[in-house]
Amino acid sequence: MKPVPHATSLRRAPVQRRSAERLTRILDACADLLDEVGYDDLSTRAVAQRAAVPIGSVYRFFGNKREMVDALAQRNLERYSERVTRRLREAGDGGWREAMDAVLDEYLEMKRTAPGFSLVDFGNQIPVGARHAEPNHRVADRLTELLSGSLDREPDEELRRVFLVAVETADTLVHLAFRVAPEGDQQIIEEMREMLRAYLARVLD
Repeated sequence: MKPVPHATSLRRAPVQRRSAERLTRILDACADLLDEVGYDDLSTRAVAQRAAVPIGSVYRFFGNKREMVDALAQRNLERYSERVTRRLREAGDGGWREAMDAVLDEYLEMKRTAPGFSLVDFGNQIPVGARHAEPNHRVADRLTELLSGSLDREPDEELRRVFLVAVETADTLVHLAFRVAPEGDQQIIEEMREMLRAYLARVLD
């Protein structure tokens, strides 16, 4: 199983600082509008208005709203990786169980608080309601890179496969928890945590 390349939907990468700041405003506006109107009613024109940029600025980066939401999903993954990395650095050598808690807790926090994340997350819900495997491969690859050093394990195919199974399992159960309760049903989340610990213990202990 080969790592899946990180997706990019940008027509043109920002070079100057002003251009990068404009792209950030566009993606921030996209995230806010996803929470307000949903994917179906999202439009590039509405995003341009919310971001206070000309519509041409949106099309400079994206050909359509799907590409824009893809880029938001990729930014979500980058921000999630940064949060997990910071959490692991603060925790020190707490073992794989503490690392797993960091991975899960940071995902749940983004699910609850990050604009647009509940609809898009890392791309699994694009278009909303669809479930695609590729984003979970990217997440598993990223976690393999982030955690292999902390676990003193080679980032090999076995570890990547283990993380992919864990990510797919967590993805399904987190969506169940948030269908049951707006903030995520705590009992389902704890059942998921125990299930993941039991599965990972076979390989990581």
